[in-house]
Amino acid sequence: MRRQLPAWAGAVMMGWLTLVLWLDRLGGGGGLDQQRALGLVTWAVLVLALWQVTPTVRAQTVVVVAFATVVEYVFSPTLGVYTYRFHNVPAFVPPGHGLVYLSAFALGHAAALTRHPRAAMSLVLVAGGGWAAYGVLVAERPDALGAFWYLCLLLFMFLGPSRPVYIGAFLAVSWLELVGTHLGTWAWGTHDPTGLITVGNPPSGAAGGYGWFDLAGLLAAPYLLAVWDRLSAGRRGRRPPAPVGDAR
Repeated sequence: MRRQLPAWAGAVMMGWLTLVLWLDRLGGGGGLDQQRALGLVTWAVLVLALWQVTPTVRAQTVVVVAFATVVEYVFSPTLGVYTYRFHNVPAFVPPGHGLVYLSAFALGHAAALTRHPRAAMSLVLVAGGGWAAYGVLVAERPDALGAFWYLCLLLFMFLGPSRPVYIGAFLAVSWLELVGTHLGTWAWGTHDPTGLITVGNPPSGAAGGYGWFDLAGLLAAPYLLAVWDRLSAGRRGRRPPAPVGDAR
């Protein structure tokens, strides 16, 4: 079994994604070609990170990347819930979701958090609740969606199977949402497609929405592993038999 990612690896992956957002903004003149180059390097970073984790976490990450990519194309260029600078899904975003998931996994399992899980959960819920309350009650731009996602975070924290991941996701997703919207890499619309639900820029509880990605990974990863095992067994079954030694 491969070793798990240490907490510092989560910080490194988050640092890389922060650098990618900054480089994308800094080199705005590079346009789509620069985004594609950043995407290729981000895929390489993701593959390197996946090589360090167990097959189960690797399969979960693959599912998260696939599920998140579908969500990106539905909610950004199709529905316009949020919009990237070039009205596309940047090439670094799909692998970036994989790095966010692995970062959440690594950060959530940091020694300091695992030693004090109740304190860590309390801090996340208080900080997230305060941010959600600000978005609904005080902010100039109302944020009902953020409050809804905070309720999702509460649900996952108390009933979900991956509490350390949700704690790590709160740190990772909140940071990237603040950085990405500040740099203008993406911007959230003021309302959802129905026009009824207000949306902050960024929504306060975005990390709660990430819990659904984790749930998709947990549910689908066993099937993905089973398919991989069957394919591997089939390849082994087609191998030619080993040569028999000379009987003389």
